[in-house]
Amino acid sequence: MNLRSVFSFLAGLAGMLALGWLVFPAVLYERIPQPAQFSHQVHTGEAGMSCSDCHAFRDDGSFAGIPRLETCLPCHTEPAGETPQEKHFIEAFVTPHREVPWLVYSRQPDNVRFSHARHVKVGEMACEDCHGAVGESARLKDFQRNRISGYSRDIWGPRMLRIGWKPGEGMKMSDCEDCHRQRSVVAGCLGCHK
Repeated sequence: MNLRSVFSFLAGLAGMLALGWLVFPAVLYERIPQPAQFSHQVHTGEAGMSCSDCHAFRDDGSFAGIPRLETCLPCHTEPAGETPQEKHFIEAFVTPHREVPWLVYSRQPDNVRFSHARHVKVGEMACEDCHGAVGESARLKDFQRNRISGYSRDIWGPRMLRIGWKPGEGMKMSDCEDCHRQRSVVAGCLGCHK
């Protein structure tokens, strides 16, 4: 084997790896903007709200998840700011009293059983432990849906290689297992799977 064929092989290999790790995810995931823009930063910073003000637990202890429009109405019957996003929210959802069809970044597969109450109330975990610094975001990022599975890219995390992965950057089974191992919590297969 001569030096030229080795270089050709390595160049081809590098090209295919780049194609697989850079181009494939762009093709695999479609970007869909959220139906309305929202600033967690304004709500948690300027308005002084906490995650649980909007993402609350029901009386039975189950997690209510994405807030319904009625949660927003006490403050947003009229525009509270002057941004085009606020105006759109009022005109498209508040005035016609229409629920916002939010795209959920953290929807787990159907075979997964997950209790927010157990993790937040019993495990005393912060929202940021799994969801990252969402409360500091000035705008909602586009929903990236996997064209094959239909799930959000947030389940996998921002990078395919997951090098430099930080807590809150993915919600794969291995992320849950790592957290359980670090906290010495044994759940077993049926503790999380239906």
